[in-house]
Amino acid sequence: MKVLILVADGFDDLTLFVPWYRLREEEVAVTIAAPLLHAVSGTHGYVVEPDAVIHEINPADFDGLLIPDGPAAERLRLREEAVDVVRTFVEDGMKVAAIGHGLQVLLSAGALDGRRVTCAPGIRDDVRAAGAIYSDEAAIIDGPLVTGRGPDDLPAFTHALMTHLGTPRKLKVKNGNAPRS
Repeated sequence: MKVLILVADGFDDLTLFVPWYRLREEEVAVTIAAPLLHAVSGTHGYVVEPDAVIHEINPADFDGLLIPDGPAAERLRLREEAVDVVRTFVEDGMKVAAIGHGLQVLLSAGALDGRRVTCAPGIRDDVRAAGAIYSDEAAIIDGPLVTGRGPDDLPAFTHALMTHLGTPRKLKVKNGNAPRS
């Protein structure tokens, strides 16, 4: 399985790293794509080196897409190549996940009409104006779309993402130390 994550300067560190590491735990191949092939910084100063530039991405090479929270979503929605990639994922019925302000890119792609979603409270009116059915929940799965409210809801969002992708829990136990329930 292969998942694409779109980032730009100003991504929310938690909403990138928590799902990214969880995907890696499940042995999902993850590609990080940014507008340019240079390091991008998160809102808390963490830096990520992208694997690819967005304009070279072929959505058909992936099984899913993730758009993290943060001011980066506003930067991505202004890049037509990012909006085109997202639009292709949506139009082809592929799995798409967005958390917090990440839904802004879906707004620009015209992908929310009639969808039941959650998002950062600051953009809920924009989401409603785009024809989406907003619900104040931690995470929502609606068809091929998974949405989350924000960083505080990462456990629910990440669980919904893993369920949506159909990835079984593959966490390995080493040295006989089982995780506690």
